[in-house]
Amino acid sequence: MEHEQGQQQGAENRTDGGFGDASSFAELLDTNEIGYYTVSPGDDGLIHTHNDATQDSESTAETMTNQPTDTNAGQSATSQSVTSQSTRQASTSARPKDEKPTSEKPTVKEPTVEEKEPVHEEPKREEPDHERSASKAAPPTGTVFRPDGTVDFSNASPDTTASSQSTQTASAPANSLQSHGDAAQPDTTDTESADTPLHRMQLGLQGLAARLSTAWGVFRGGVSTVFTAVASFLAPMFGAIARCWHAFTSAISRGWHAFVALKAVQAVWSALKFFKTRIWDNRMRFSFAFYTIVFIVVTAASVIGLQWSVYTEPTYAKGQVVDDQTKALNSVAGQLTSFVSQIWLHQSYQAWLNFIVLGVLYLTIILVINRFWVATAVFGTVMTVFAIADKIKVELRNEPIIPADLQFITGGDGDSIMSFTTKKDMILINSAVTGVIWLIVVCVALQFLDRRRGLIPYTWKRSAFVSVKNITAMVCRWATAILSVVLCVSFTWGLPVEGSWAKNFATGLSDAPQLWNAMGDAAANGPTMNFLRLAHVKIMDKPSGYSKQSMEALAKKYAGEAGTINQTRTANLTDNTVIMVLSESFSDPTRVPGVSFAEDPMPQIRAIKSGTTSGLMLSPGYGGGTANIEYQALTGLNMANYDSSLSIAYQQLVPKPKWTPTFNQIWNEANGESSSVAFHAYYRTMYLRDSNYKKFGFSKFYAIDGKPLLNGLSRVDNNWNYSDSSFYSSTLKYAFTSRATNIFLQMVTMQNHLPYNDWYPDNQFKGSGDTSTNISEEEKSSIETYAKGVNYTDQATADFLNQLNQINRPITVIFYGDHLPGIYSTASENKHNQITLHETDYFIWSNAASASANTKLDDTTSAYTSSNYFMAQAAEHLNAKVSPYLAFLTEMHAAIPAISVPASAGDASEPVYLDAEGNRILTKDLTAGQKALLHDYQLIQYDLTAGKQYLKNTDFMTVAK
Repeated sequence: MEHEQGQQQGAENRTDGGFGDASSFAELLDTNEIGYYTVSPGDDGLIHTHNDATQDSESTAETMTNQPTDTNAGQSATSQSVTSQSTRQASTSARPKDEKPTSEKPTVKEPTVEEKEPVHEEPKREEPDHERSASKAAPPTGTVFRPDGTVDFSNASPDTTASSQSTQTASAPANSLQSHGDAAQPDTTDTESADTPLHRMQLGLQGLAARLSTAWGVFRGGVSTVFTAVASFLAPMFGAIARCWHAFTSAISRGWHAFVALKAVQAVWSALKFFKTRIWDNRMRFSFAFYTIVFIVVTAASVIGLQWSVYTEPTYAKGQVVDDQTKALNSVAGQLTSFVSQIWLHQSYQAWLNFIVLGVLYLTIILVINRFWVATAVFGTVMTVFAIADKIKVELRNEPIIPADLQFITGGDGDSIMSFTTKKDMILINSAVTGVIWLIVVCVALQFLDRRRGLIPYTWKRSAFVSVKNITAMVCRWATAILSVVLCVSFTWGLPVEGSWAKNFATGLSDAPQLWNAMGDAAANGPTMNFLRLAHVKIMDKPSGYSKQSMEALAKKYAGEAGTINQTRTANLTDNTVIMVLSESFSDPTRVPGVSFAEDPMPQIRAIKSGTTSGLMLSPGYGGGTANIEYQALTGLNMANYDSSLSIAYQQLVPKPKWTPTFNQIWNEANGESSSVAFHAYYRTMYLRDSNYKKFGFSKFYAIDGKPLLNGLSRVDNNWNYSDSSFYSSTLKYAFTSRATNIFLQMVTMQNHLPYNDWYPDNQFKGSGDTSTNISEEEKSSIETYAKGVNYTDQATADFLNQLNQINRPITVIFYGDHLPGIYSTASENKHNQITLHETDYFIWSNAASASANTKLDDTTSAYTSSNYFMAQAAEHLNAKVSPYLAFLTEMHAAIPAISVPASAGDASEPVYLDAEGNRILTKDLTAGQKALLHDYQLIQYDLTAGKQYLKNTDFMTVAK
């Protein structure tokens, strides 16, 4: 009962037309057809109706409301159904605000259980006019309106029962479903209507709604209980944590206040405040004149440092008389002085050009960072590192740093490079590291002392951001930074391009490129210019007449040549296992002018060469460039056909095209994809071999790191590198264990790689064993160590061939040295020795099980060659059928036996061509046939590397069987 009274009180306080507002029901029951009823709230919280027959409609309305009736509300009520919740709300909102419900509280009957059933809310439906008028009939006297929307007729007066029944019967269809929660009441006087399926469905829905409401209440209660229980359980824990945290922060606060209150702390604090207000805040801003002086000094020092890195102290033969003036001029200091002074003495402005280029780079870093001293530290560090690295490479390989070398660092070969340094180099490196540290310390200190934080200051603060001065400074700062970067990129990109502004600007300042000789170019024009002109690499110029039709015609032409050659050939290349051995730095040291020994360092290989196809190979490298010689041997392409800016094919070219044809793929096509394997006694990332070998089609690559791992290697005496003997043995184990098919093996040794630091204690080529003349003692030491390494290679190679003779399978070995070591400084000073210093030894040998055992081609076809011809020569040695491509190389080799880059002749400005006797053929002396073949060579090489690869869709690479 208290609950119901609470509901009643809540309803009476509502102003939205709820059940507590009796006047709302009065207005809803105001009809035009019947008499008026009085409605009033009872003590039980329900609404009761009373019939007042003696009053007219107007007085009845006044009795029910005790207030003046709002006619608009009455009209609105007559247009809506008695049972419509929306109508009740509309009429309530229309009632005057001071209208109050009647105070009558007649006694009502307690509602039954059925009447308390919840009502399923159904959508409002439109009623016909005759049903709408009938639905307006007033409820009988004594009708009770419950707060939940249901209606109780149990106390209705008898004299109104008939009328209400007839009214309900007429309006049954309309009143069967109540809107907005009004319950559908069965007609107690009409049992047939109460038993209809529709009514039973209504009751079922009402029951379902009641059960769902009960379940929802239980669920909400359960959730509330669980939440309350969890909160009660965790409350003490959180409370304890809060108390601990409060105690901790309080202790910290007390400790801090106590610490700050100490006299010593107060003194320090006062000193800091004094320093900040009197010294730090009053720092001077360094003037732009001071910046300019520092800028000039740092740039000039960078030019001198880089130029120093490409100069070396001259060596003089023992007993050679050289005057002091000559020694001074030829020294590193003398060369540096000459490089700078030639601006005034000879009007050669290379030094000034390098100063301008480095100055622009320095300025670009300043403008991008916008901090002068930070930019100075960055620029100085980069220049120092570059100069030291350049110096070490020049001493080791007689070659300056080029852009392709940076791929060693990005490819993870930094440790590999450091392994080549000597003790002398480490002293230089340690000194450079110390200098860089001091430079950084000084620049950081100056950055703090300089109050001018930004070279072009501006702010992002709202208060000052919108000022004209700040916006102008910001625009200038970013505009200058962007323009300086664009200037550097434009100069670098256009430097190798004829007719570009960069090329014309450099030429106007005496720049004279020597693209065939990186070392000579760096010494004459500066390492900066040499580096930048190689940064933008062009593969090669497009040959005249290049098109799809011309390449198809060329493929057809050499297919005919292959057919002619194959008429006399009986074997197949893939009927043999071919092993291509690149022996690191192997060559005959006694062929170098001035070098001789009491004992032959390579007697075994000399004997092998005398009994098989052999001769001298013209190498494009001296002291380095292994990957280029290997690239030529595997592809048949020649570095001389490429643009001079392309210096290392493995790093600058091979990663670019999707398809690169190599000779090992011939075995893959004939015997399966696992028929070519590579071995290297060093790290697999050197020259990007790991990724390049995959592109070439090698199924496996064994190296000393990664997988698959090359095991069983050992060293000789104190040598850092693995011995050739252990490398040969490991290769045999992997290559010929349970392998039934013929394969192609690519082997790269490492034993004789520089440096040559007196590795071998028992060296017969030292002391009296060295009979060389006119060579300095320092040079002799390296040559003697190298000669002993050659001697070890000589014996290991002979043993390797003897083991291959024991295998009952046709095996052919292509053995060659890639280049001479860069240790012959005395001989290299004479330009007439350059071709000799680019010639190494090679041979093609077949084992006893091969039909080509003891075959030796005549000297006209083998005395001189270049590595791009090796596979064509091997096919001739084996009497094997060839592809159109090998047919072309065979014809090319007969016309020009050896081809190499201009650097192979030192100061040459054109490719080097040798005839069958090793004599140089100048370009102007080439015959028409030789020129035609060279043009075909250029077409083929351009198509395969820089063109559309039209030959890929032909049979140009297919070997006949």
